Amino acid sequence: MNILVTGAAGYVGSVCAAELMKQGNCVVTYDNLTAGHRQAVAEGVQLVRGDIADTEKLKRVCKKHHIEAVMHFAASALVEESVRNPHLFYRNNVCGTISLLEVMAALKIQRLIFSSSAAVYGEPKSVPIREDHPNSPVNPYGETKLVIERALAWYHGAYGIKSASLRYFNAAGATQELGEDHRPETHLLPRLLAAASDPKGTFQIYGGDYPTPDGTCIRDFVHVLDIAQAHILALHSLSKLGSRIYNVGLGKGYSIRAVVKAVEEITGRKLDVHVGGRRPGDPAVLVATAQKLRRELKWEPRHSALKNIIRTAWVWMQKHPKGYRN
Repeated sequence: MNILVTGAAGYVGSVCAAELMKQGNCVVTYDNLTAGHRQAVAEGVQLVRGDIADTEKLKRVCKKHHIEAVMHFAASALVEESVRNPHLFYRNNVCGTISLLEVMAALKIQRLIFSSSAAVYGEPKSVPIREDHPNSPVNPYGETKLVIERALAWYHGAYGIKSASLRYFNAAGATQELGEDHRPETHLLPRLLAAASDPKGTFQIYGGDYPTPDGTCIRDFVHVLDIAQAHILALHSLSKLGSRIYNVGLGKGYSIRAVVKAVEEITGRKLDVHVGGRRPGDPAVLVATAQKLRRELKWEPRHSALKNIIRTAWVWMQKHPKGYRN
C-alpha cells in the first residue's frame, strides 16, 4: 500500500513509519521538522519537508506517490503551550488537519488513521476510562483533538473517508533505532532517565498527596511499538470499520513512585527525588481500558511490561545521550 505518514519525524510517527516499511508498504513521510528530527526518519523512507497547511503541496505529493491511505500524526502537542498559545494549536491541529482532509476528499483517498489523545477526556469521572466516557478536555490541545474526531464522523458520511481515531495515554519506550527526543522534554520517563544519566541530576515529583496508595499520580504506559501495531491493525481493518474510536492502553497503571523505583532498578542509579506541588489539571489516576481495541482488532501488547519499556528507553538514551543531535 502507498501510505502517507504526516508528522513522521516525531516520536510515535517515526516508529509507525518504520514498522509500515518493514511490512513492505511504500511509505512517504511528510513533516515540517519544527518539532521532529530528520534523523528519526528510517533509512529507506522518503521524507518530504512541508506543512500540512500547504494544501497544494500536499495534493501534489499525494498525486505523485499515488497515496492510498494516510496516518496522521502531525500536530502541536505540548499541553502547557496550548494553554499559553491556543491560536497555534487551533491553526496547526485543526486548520492543518482540515487541509489534509480537503486533499483526501478531492483525491478520493478514503483511509485515515488519526493520532488522537486521552486528553479528550479531561478529568476522569470513572476509571478505567472507556471510549464512551464523557469528553471534557481541560486544555486546548485536548480540545483540538476532539474537534477533529467529531469532524471525521461527518467526513465519513459526506465523502466516504473511513477513519480510526486512536486515543493513547502515555507512549513510552524505544526501538533499537528510534526513541523519544522532545524539546523541551515534558514526559515522565525521559525526564527520569535524564536524571539517572546525570550524577548531579535531580527529579521532582509533582504532588505527593493524591488519593492513591502512595500519594503520587497513577498512569497507564504503553510501549511505542505496541502503539504502532495498534495503528497498523486499524489501518488494515478500515474497510469494515467506517469511523471508529479506540483507546490504546493496558488497563493497568503505575504510580510515579513505582516508576521511579523501576528506573533505579534498571539503571542501577539512585535518584535524588524531591516532591513538589501538584500541577494544575493533573488527575490522580489516568488508566484506560482497551477492551474494544483487543476485541475488534485483536490487538495484543507484546512490549509494554514496565521494565521492558524502561530498559528499551534507557538503552536508546545511552546510545543517544544528546538525542538526535548526535
